[in-house]
Amino acid sequence: MNTFHNPEHTRHVGQHEMFRGKLVPCHEVPARLDHVLAELQRRPLGPLLTPDLTSATASATLDAALARVHHADYLAFLASAWAEWVAMDPANAAQDALPSVWPLPNRHGFRTDRLPRNFAARLGAYSFDSGSPLTAGTWVAARAGAACALAAAQCVLGTDTGTTPTRGCHGERAAFALTRPPGHHAGPDFFGGYCFLNNAAVAAQALRDGGVERVAVLDVDYHHGNGTQTIFYERADVLTVSVHGDPATEYPFFLGHADERGTGAGEGFNLNLPLPRGTGLAAWRVALDTALQAVADFGAQALVVPLGLDTFAGDPISGFTLQSADYLGVGAALASAGLPTVFTFEGGYAVDEVGVNAVNVLQGFEQTT
Repeated sequence: MNTFHNPEHTRHVGQHEMFRGKLVPCHEVPARLDHVLAELQRRPLGPLLTPDLTSATASATLDAALARVHHADYLAFLASAWAEWVAMDPANAAQDALPSVWPLPNRHGFRTDRLPRNFAARLGAYSFDSGSPLTAGTWVAARAGAACALAAAQCVLGTDTGTTPTRGCHGERAAFALTRPPGHHAGPDFFGGYCFLNNAAVAAQALRDGGVERVAVLDVDYHHGNGTQTIFYERADVLTVSVHGDPATEYPFFLGHADERGTGAGEGFNLNLPLPRGTGLAAWRVALDTALQAVADFGAQALVVPLGLDTFAGDPISGFTLQSADYLGVGAALASAGLPTVFTFEGGYAVDEVGVNAVNVLQGFEQTT
C-alpha cells in the first residue's frame, strides 16, 4: 500500500481550543501523525511518498480539485485568513485565530448572503465551532494534505495528473493519505472539528472525475463526518455512510441523525448509523456490516474511508470502547468489500496509541485478499 505523507503538517500547530467552555491545549497535535509514521516505519506496508507541488501544473491541478468540493470564496478566505488576522493587529501574530461570533443561517433573519468586511465576522461566518484554531501554517498544511488525498486517489485510479510520484502508482488496490489537519468535518464553505479542507471529499471527487461511476464514502470516525455529508447530500453518484456517536449527545450534534437520507437527486444516498456512547466492538461491528452492505447494494466501484481512530477505548474526547487488536479485524472487514480503496487519516486523540491503531487497520486490510 502506498502512503502519501504530508511533511507540511507541522506548520499547523494550534495553541489552544475552546473545549467544554474553556480554553485547553489542542487535542489535534502533530504528534498524532508522527506516531503513525513511526509505526509505518516499524511495520512498513509499502512506499512512503510525498506529492509533488513544485510545478505550476501540479499546483493548478490541486486547485482545480479543491474547487470541485469547496466554494471559491471559502478557499480564497482560507488562503488569505492569516494575513488578514495579523493585519488587524500585529500582536495577533503570536496567537491563533478563533471565531467568536456566528450568524444563524435560516433563523431569525440572520443574513449570510452579504459577508461583513470585518475579519472576525467572516471568520465566524465560515466556521461552526470555536475549537479549530487557524494558525500561520494552516492553509499550507491543509492544502498539502489535500494533495495527499488527491495523489492517493490518482494512485488507485492508475493515473498521474502532475502531483503523484510515478513509482508504484498503477491502479493500486489501496492508498493511504497520511495528513493533518484532518478533513471530514470541513464542508463546502465551512471549517470546524479541526478540519479545513475535506480530504475524503477531494479523493471521492477525484475518483469520480477519473471515470469511477459510483463511489462510496464509509466514515468510521467516532464523530459524524458532517462536512462530507453536506458536500454530497444532493448527489446520487457518491454514497455517504457514517458509523458514529449519536449526535443527541456527541459532537458535531447538529448533523448525523438516522433520518438524514439525502435530498433531491441524493435522496436515499446518505446513511447514518449513530450509536450510543459506550458502544463496544460487537455492536459497532454490526453497524459496520450494515454500512458495508449498503456500499454493496449501491454497487460502488471504489471506496473512500475517512479513517478515524477515536473509536478507541482510551480516546480522551470520544466514547466507544474498541481495543487496539480490534482494528486488525476492522481492516479485514473493509477489505471484504473488494473495492479499490483510499484511506484518509482523520481523528484519533489517544496520541500514544494512534499509530498502532491506524497501522493495524491498514495491515488487516492488506492481509485480506
